[in-house]
Parts: sequence; C-alpha cells; structure tokens
Amino acid sequence: MTPDASRARPSRTVKESQHETSEIMMPGHANNLGHVFGGVVLAMMDKCAAVSAIRHARTTCVTASIDRVDFREPIYLGDLVIMHSSVNCVGRTSMEVGVRVEAEDLQSGKRRHTNSCYLTFVAVDANGRPVEVPEIRPETPEEVRRYRAAVERRRRRLEEREQEAKHAAGGNA
Repeated sequence: MTPDASRARPSRTVKESQHETSEIMMPGHANNLGHVFGGVVLAMMDKCAAVSAIRHARTTCVTASIDRVDFREPIYLGDLVIMHSSVNCVGRTSMEVGVRVEAEDLQSGKRRHTNSCYLTFVAVDANGRPVEVPEIRPETPEEVRRYRAAVERRRRRLEEREQEAKHAAGGNA
C-alpha cells in the first residue's frame, strides 16, 4: 500500500445524503396575511439541509452560509411544505447542500415549487474545529449536473471572498 493510498478519502453517494421532510403550516407559522413567515421557511430549510450534511459527514455540521433565497410565491396556512435536500459538492471540510421547497394544497393535491436554496455546511469535531469530509460520488446525470453547477458556485464564492479580503485589507469598507 502506498502512502497516498492510505490517506485516500472515503466517498459517499449523493443518494446517501438525501433527505425529505414535510410539515403542515399552522397559525403559529403565519403572518397577518395568512402567509408563512420567510423565517419559518428558512429555519426549516436549514434543518433539512443539516440532516443531509450530517448524513454525508457522519459528524456534527454547522451552517456556514446560505445563498440568496428568493420566495417565488407565498406558502399559505394549511399547506403542506415538503423539502428535499442532498449534498451537491464537497470541499475538504465543507459541503454545499441544495434544498428544494414545495407547497402542497392538501385538498386539491396541487404542488407548487416555492423556492430553492444552497447552504454551505462545515463538518466539525467535538471542539468545533473543522474536520475532513468524505468525497461525493454523483451517479445519475442529474446529480452530475448539480455537482458541476455546485463546483462553479463554489469557485464564485471563493473568488468573492478573495475580493472582499482584498477590499478589507485596503481599508475600504
């Protein structure tokens, strides 16, 4: 066994990270218009994505960032909110998790795609220090497409972070 082979990272499939959850929206979730608060949806997305991240890393994971969230249409009281999540891409200690949100009118059965979002999680040890995560193995054409798109988003995020650091170092706020 070569030294490099002994250090090879394990890998997991995208399917192993997938999670689906649902919850019926009740009066405590709504604003005075009868629409579900955006913060309620964000909290649900964060929890759903966390399950995928933890399933992939098999350790504690913390939210590092949430990409832009656009609320395409409202979610109403009585709707069943269904969330699907999976790990799209991994770095050394971080993972991008995609979440798709749908609202179902339980009386008609009609489902609406209300929003999608990408969250970045970092795997941590018991002391809160980042730990390495397994590689991701996309298997289907859709998983490969999501992986490639996630790699590009990660490249842009790192580029933006580098630009912000340069800007901050120059004293311009």
